[in-house]
Amino acid sequence: MALRSLPTTAFARLKRPSASMGGVRRYSPPPQGAIPAAKQKYVPTSGTYPKGFLISGSHVGVKPTNKSTPDLAFLASETPCAAAAVFTKNKFQAAPVTVSREMLKRRNNSGVRSVIVNSGCANAVTGKGGMEDAEKMGEEADKCFDQTNDGKGGSSIVMSTGVIGQRLPIRKILQGIPAAFDALGSSHDHWLTAAQAICTTDTFPKLISRTFSLPSSPSIEYKIAGMTKGAGMIHPNMATLLGMIATDAAITPALLPTLLTNAVNKSFNSISIDGDTSTNDTVAVLANGAAGGKEITSESSQDYIVFQKALTEFATDLAKLVVRDGEGATKFVTIRVTESPSEVGARKIASTIARSPLVKTALYGKDANWGRILCATGYSQISEPGQAINEVPDIIPEKTSVSFIPSDGSPELKLLVNGEPETVDEVRAAEILEHEDLEILVRLGGGEQEAVYWTCDYSHEYITINGDYRT
Repeated sequence: MALRSLPTTAFARLKRPSASMGGVRRYSPPPQGAIPAAKQKYVPTSGTYPKGFLISGSHVGVKPTNKSTPDLAFLASETPCAAAAVFTKNKFQAAPVTVSREMLKRRNNSGVRSVIVNSGCANAVTGKGGMEDAEKMGEEADKCFDQTNDGKGGSSIVMSTGVIGQRLPIRKILQGIPAAFDALGSSHDHWLTAAQAICTTDTFPKLISRTFSLPSSPSIEYKIAGMTKGAGMIHPNMATLLGMIATDAAITPALLPTLLTNAVNKSFNSISIDGDTSTNDTVAVLANGAAGGKEITSESSQDYIVFQKALTEFATDLAKLVVRDGEGATKFVTIRVTESPSEVGARKIASTIARSPLVKTALYGKDANWGRILCATGYSQISEPGQAINEVPDIIPEKTSVSFIPSDGSPELKLLVNGEPETVDEVRAAEILEHEDLEILVRLGGGEQEAVYWTCDYSHEYITINGDYRT
């Protein structure tokens, strides 16, 4: 398979507000290759990548205005591998979601060769034609591999991200896939360019890699690498966010779906930027066993337990990068709900606080308005209008406490203790809110379970970006 180095490519996705006639706020691209100074620390300059995987990012011009930025990513395993994916629960699921789910089901999560991803168009709500386009993408990727027909159909996962309701320029994409295959490589630049290619309004490529070991093969250094995209329409509910994870550990296909689901529930399903669950959410993991060692075949094995922990921590770190790149965001906020009678109840409360526009705008304004946090907590589990009033045993106002936990390690700032408001030091509160990172801690005082969500604030720029998204 021919390999070539990729040139340094421009990375310019986010459009910044600019003045225009009539006083309308619009956004325009920053200088080519520009990544905000505050975000550059999240972009790796090197990495350690799993054996037996090759990857590329190339330009096909999905959007007519895109003249040079990569918008097609191709991840391939040198051998057929185990794979699993979790998908959005949105009822208007994009064509690639349906195609990929059916492929994995048909193959029983085995014999998968690649992931093909385009940015710039979501191929969602595009009817039968969109479904055919997604199938053609997978078929074209499959043609790149010299493999015999095993009677199980396609072997490529397909992903798309971008504007909903528009058809793909499928001819451009199909013509670009062979070139993307020829450009496959294993270097850090190859991985980073692929991470750039899946971005839309992201301001930086999100890529992580690391090593780990397993008890049965302590001498083997296993590797795991992954990328994700997302900055808006982010409130995943995977039974516009995409993620690819690859590892050279050997894992039996039947175990991979559970491993991934468990990891996603603690990571990608615990983040929110704007409360909108995309039509395209997909996170996939591929395991090819290229590093050697014993295959993980049992949920009760120590290898399984160790890998589950490694995968969950890895997915969590990837998911956090999505929040750090929230459209227009200036804050990275951890919502921690503790002392809950149930984890489900704690997650519901944390999720509700993370989605509250009033909480998020207060954080942007550096306003310690803890009443908004308490308000969101209070309505998180109530019945919908028109339904009977329900009991909410998880929330007892007289036992509820709210605090800010500073990111600099200084003592927490108590705002509410057992239902009684504290006299808040507004100067210290303002100092805490000056930091990029903040934790909001809600203690329910009624149990031992807890849940964590990660979110960001709402700024003027979020409205500008999304008000002008299609232009």
